[in-house]
Amino acid sequence: MRDIIIIGSGPAGYTAAIYAARAGLNPLLIASSVEAGGELMKTTDVENFPGFPEGIQGPELMGKLQEQAEKFGTEVLLDDVTSVDLTGDIKKVSTGYSGEHEALAVIFATGSAYRKLGLEDEERLSGRGVSWCATCDGFFFKTKTIAVIGGGDSAMEEATFLTRFADKVYLVHRKDTFRASKIMQQRAFDNEKIEVVWNSEVVGISGENAVEALTLRNTVSGEESELEVQGLFVAIGNDPRVHLVHGQLELTASGTIAVDGRSSKTNLTGVFAAGDVVDDTYRQAVTAAASGTVAALDAEHYLAGLAQAAHVTPDAAAEELIPVN
Repeated sequence: MRDIIIIGSGPAGYTAAIYAARAGLNPLLIASSVEAGGELMKTTDVENFPGFPEGIQGPELMGKLQEQAEKFGTEVLLDDVTSVDLTGDIKKVSTGYSGEHEALAVIFATGSAYRKLGLEDEERLSGRGVSWCATCDGFFFKTKTIAVIGGGDSAMEEATFLTRFADKVYLVHRKDTFRASKIMQQRAFDNEKIEVVWNSEVVGISGENAVEALTLRNTVSGEESELEVQGLFVAIGNDPRVHLVHGQLELTASGTIAVDGRSSKTNLTGVFAAGDVVDDTYRQAVTAAASGTVAALDAEHYLAGLAQAAHVTPDAAAEELIPVN
């Protein structure tokens, strides 16, 4: 049995692992077998993570975090968690390949998943022109005309990156202003390959075997139009990955795991959460890493309390006039 299991391998998970390992807790970090490293593995230039004034590629940053965690004794397991039982004193984590693992404490750092448009043909044409990852699939759209849907930093980054390959990139947004940071907006505006389509939402995707066109609806007039493209990249936000904890952990109104104040403590003793799975506001790599620090420290204090209680009997505590946790 482990002291602690960390589920998730983004900045929150690896930072929690670094702190837990340095505290001598020998953590087991379970990373996905196919998505290890989290969303930053699909990001190009990371320019706002402290310590890298020239910027750093997302996969390189995650590689360094993993290397640092393993240096201090973290065991990284490339496996997929299929279910958890968090209700008892011993937490049980079941995986697809390596079976069941037990620990006294668990940290959830499962991050978030790409949000989808919810259109009938979205899944059917996934991998046939519909994508949620420009760095994964941009190469396949050389000299093509494509559309990026969204108005945040991710959409600006996707659109700008895709101009390396595509001849034309439409940036489609349902409002008349972007919510992205000013610097990211300006990069998109300054790129001659990018054309913004304001006040528009995608209501249909057409194409028999590949994306051929989008049906757009004007959010002001309601008028519909066709936009001929060979690719569609969806960048409309993310949803927290909480499917494993439904019915066990309390969630907020926005769907994130509820924690106590600024701590990482959930409604179950010995269970902690960090990163985007608890944050629906900031969702930055650096805030996720800081959240992972909080979770590791909270877990360390919890485990120290268990150790103290295990070594102090009620009679001995009474004799020494010290409280029992």
